[in-house]
Amino acid sequence: SVCDLVEFALAFQSTMHRFNEALLNFAFELRMGLNFGPITAGVIGTTKLFYDIWGDTVNVASRMDSTGEKGRIQVPEHVALALKDKYKFELRGEIDVKGKSRMTTYFLKPN
Repeated sequence: SVCDLVEFALAFQSTMHRFNEALLNFAFELRMGLNFGPITAGVIGTTKLFYDIWGDTVNVASRMDSTGEKGRIQVPEHVALALKDKYKFELRGEIDVKGKSRMTTYFLKPN
C-alpha cells in the first residue's frame, strides 16, 4: 500500500541517519522521491528477461528523487494532499521538472 511505502521510506531515512551518526569520517547521503498512481508493468526481453515499470507515475517519482535535497523525501502535491491526515509535510514550493512545467512539491517530515 502507499502507507507501507511511506513507512519504509521513513524507516530507511531514520536508519541511514543513525548509521551516519555511528561513522566517524564518512557519511552516506540519501535523497528519495515518492509518487503513486497508474503504471504499466511487465516482463520484457527475448533472451534476457526482466521485469520493468513505465509511465508518468514512474517518471514523476524519478524526478522527485533527482530534484530532491539530500536527507529528505520529496513528493508531488497530490501525494501530500492524499496523505495529509496520516503524515506531516513541509511545502517546498514550485520546482522545474523535466518533461513537465513547474510542479508544487512537498517534503515528507519524519515522525
